[in-house]
Amino acid sequence: MQNQAYVFAIFILNGLAIGFLFDIFRILRKSFKTPDIITYIQDITFWIISGALLLYFIFKFNNGELRLFIFIGIILGTLLYMLIFSRIFIKISVFSINIIRKIFITVIIIPMKYIINILRIIIYKPIKFLYKKVGKLFRKMLSNLKRKSKKIKLNNRIYKNKKDFA
Repeated sequence: MQNQAYVFAIFILNGLAIGFLFDIFRILRKSFKTPDIITYIQDITFWIISGALLLYFIFKFNNGELRLFIFIGIILGTLLYMLIFSRIFIKISVFSINIIRKIFITVIIIPMKYIINILRIIIYKPIKFLYKKVGKLFRKMLSNLKRKSKKIKLNNRIYKNKKDFA
């Protein structure tokens, strides 16, 4: 009987852990906009982790035997977590993630934008200028070559025609 109470307590803790894991996935959905396919992948991942966790504890603490009190313990633990801890944990986590996101944006993203703009001014504009100048020069050279090649072809035709008459 004492062993069953111990196993029951273990599975209440297991239910608490599953509720906590579920909240982590809910927080990810609230904090980051994700496409539906990512949501499906998250759901599958949650169920795989939860199932593996349950199987491990069933084999570790109850020799693989399924008993009704195991399921009652899991449900009770999950309900306790959802009723007592879930709301607080989600609010604190979403608030923390939003603060971290704002810090990340102000410390990393905004300075990176300035650095990229400066690099674009320093590097891109001179390269663009040179590209335009070099491109203009090559176009001019190509047009000169075309004109010269037309003259050469014309002169060759005239020369060939002169040989025919000579």
